[in-house]
Amino acid sequence: MIGVKDKVWFLREGLFAKYVISLVGLVVFVLAVNGAMETWISYRATKTTLTDAMTEKAEATAKRIDQSISELERQISWVTRASQDTPEKRRADYAQLLNQVPAVIRLTLLSGQGREQLRLSRTTVSSYSGADYLRDARFTETVTRGVSFSPIDFEGTLPFMSISVAHSGFNAGVTIAEIDLRFLSDFLGDAQVGKATFAYVVDARGQVIAGSSKGPEVGKDLARLPQVAAQTATVSRALEQGTGADGNSVLSASSAVPKLGWIVFFERPTAQALAPIRDQILRGALLIGIGLMVAILAGTLLARRMLIPITALRAGARRLGAGDFGHRIDVHTHDELEELADQFNSMAGQLKETYAGLESKVEERTRDLAQSINELKVLEEVGRAVASSLDLNAVLPTVASRALEITRADAVLIYGYDAAKRQFNMVEAQGIDKSVEGEHLTIDEGKSILSEAAASGEPIAIPDLTHVADIPMRDAAIDAGFQSVLVVPLVDQQGALGALVVLRRAAGEFPPGLIGLMRTFANQAVLAMRNARLFTEVDQKGRELATAHGVVQQQAEQLRNWNKSLEDRVEKQLGEIERIRRLERFLAPQVAQLIASSDGHDALLDSHRREVTVVFCDLRGFTSFTETTEPEEAMNVLREYHAALGELIFRYEGTLDRYAGDGVMILFNAPIQFDDHTKRAVKMAVEMRDAIGLLTQKWRNRGHSLGFGVGIALGYATLGQVGFEHRLEYAAIGSVTNLASRLCDEAKADQVVVSRRVYGMVEQWVEAAPIDDLVLKGFNHPVLAMEILRWREEVENVVDAAAAAAARRRKGT
Repeated sequence: MIGVKDKVWFLREGLFAKYVISLVGLVVFVLAVNGAMETWISYRATKTTLTDAMTEKAEATAKRIDQSISELERQISWVTRASQDTPEKRRADYAQLLNQVPAVIRLTLLSGQGREQLRLSRTTVSSYSGADYLRDARFTETVTRGVSFSPIDFEGTLPFMSISVAHSGFNAGVTIAEIDLRFLSDFLGDAQVGKATFAYVVDARGQVIAGSSKGPEVGKDLARLPQVAAQTATVSRALEQGTGADGNSVLSASSAVPKLGWIVFFERPTAQALAPIRDQILRGALLIGIGLMVAILAGTLLARRMLIPITALRAGARRLGAGDFGHRIDVHTHDELEELADQFNSMAGQLKETYAGLESKVEERTRDLAQSINELKVLEEVGRAVASSLDLNAVLPTVASRALEITRADAVLIYGYDAAKRQFNMVEAQGIDKSVEGEHLTIDEGKSILSEAAASGEPIAIPDLTHVADIPMRDAAIDAGFQSVLVVPLVDQQGALGALVVLRRAAGEFPPGLIGLMRTFANQAVLAMRNARLFTEVDQKGRELATAHGVVQQQAEQLRNWNKSLEDRVEKQLGEIERIRRLERFLAPQVAQLIASSDGHDALLDSHRREVTVVFCDLRGFTSFTETTEPEEAMNVLREYHAALGELIFRYEGTLDRYAGDGVMILFNAPIQFDDHTKRAVKMAVEMRDAIGLLTQKWRNRGHSLGFGVGIALGYATLGQVGFEHRLEYAAIGSVTNLASRLCDEAKADQVVVSRRVYGMVEQWVEAAPIDDLVLKGFNHPVLAMEILRWREEVENVVDAAAAAAARRRKGT
């Protein structure tokens, strides 16, 4: 009955079942892993191929859209020519553009003041309506950038946008062209997209502005789709997997049109794209099923062949385990199982021989264990003594007596190490008279056996003192009747604390077990000595902390008084910082700080009349430069230009009135007055010309032909703040500003033109050349002007500039 139960167990839970299950599992695992890897590789390859193809189409379509918009921009720029300076002249250009470009449905002409002068479509013409576009983004952004593109609007399902282009010349106006975007759908035809793929274009808000025949409807909001949301986010990223407008999963590829913020999407339904993968999974499942059946059949046949010999080995092992060492296992399979049976038989004979001597060894080990238990009890007692007291004088006698007990020696000495005196002093002794004077009480550090043990950190044993060289305390130990010594160092990570010396009257080796035990024993003694020293140090530090606590309380009271004073000063500084922030909107930092640091100087910004020097400067050829270059390059040039001017304006403490594009206006003698304001203005202008001259060489190397001109005038103007609460500016109003602006217009490249009155104020410091009388717009009489050639060193010992100039004229005659 037991044999039947063993056979059933062997079939269900023994090696038979394990072999069958292992073989079946291995076959299924290999087939499953192979199928999974092939499926995954096919999936990645199919997905990558489709995604790359759609990405190429998306990029090509985005490029064509960008080119078409750039072509529209170029064609619209044609009607902004400076030669057509009246609405009547531009009407013919507008009509020609409408006839040639079907995408343009309406053109609007705005004056430099943002007023509508002409509106022309294919069906209507409206002239001089006067509509105000001054705050319209299409006007303001175009004046600033030269070209602007409006967001997409829809009339029903028809998308359209506006392209605005600034006219050539100063304050010349803007042309707004409204574009019908239905032509974008021509880029998404079935021939370009493909039969199984659909495409669409969305703007920055996620609204569809064009689509293929199978794509979403124009005007539909797709901002919530994951692939669209990822591209229109602040930090855009492309998703290969997304959701279609119908809610089904799609493979997605996209490309952006950076100029307009549009995104072109090409998508294909995932179920259709990955249909070959499903077929491959079905083939893999069928192959796994066939492999499973083959593995079960093969595993059953192999396992049955191993059943009989393994059963015999199992039965024999049970009998050996029960103590029947005379039993032998009979297996004849001529393989490893027969060799294993022979090994079992050999092992049974060896066990029978070994068992006979086991009892004697157990008795010997029992005696050793009893001795080890006694030693552990001694160590436990020493540990309790160390933990029970922090008085070193009470702990050391216990340590010495227990050391004497476990070593069965005749005497034990404990030495403490004095680092200051570099010597070992005996602090405890058991087995000898401590009152006996001798060299053993104090041993200097050096070549002594105590120093060697402390340096190495290991015990040193001398089995016979009569056979060693002369060492300290050797003669004293021999005279006292001791023949062997064991020195155990008392050290830890912080350094040496002393040494433990064990003395015996009989010569002989110290057992290794005893040396190891004494090493552990010494660690207990080190712990006791270190704790006692730490207790003494902590007690001393406690008294020092009590003294320091009183000092800290006094300092805390002083800190409270300082904090109150500091709060008052911080509140005052915050008020001054706020005043500086308001003033730095239009003043140099040093001027703003000067005003803010003086109480009552805000009145300097109130309306008043004063003589000022006005400087106007701009770049020659900048307008044509912006028409022929990319906006990014134009912005780079402006940043370099403004940076060079700004440094000089703040250095000479000028007031930056305003700037628009390349034009900059600077005031001197307002709001802060300077006696030499005209001199400052002219000297600053000369340095500006030199600084911008270096920049023009750099720009010329980049293919840009630009020059720099300056106009300076001196006269009276009304000064004060203009604007509203959140945007204030310091402005000057008067004919002197107009004169400086007109002189700047007359200045040629690298020329500084000043009025005769300005020249009279700085004549002694400059070299100048006369300019023909200028007929300026807004002035009834010709204006006398001079060109400043260079600045020279100041004239020494000249009190009156006018007198110096008169003297030079008389000398010339």
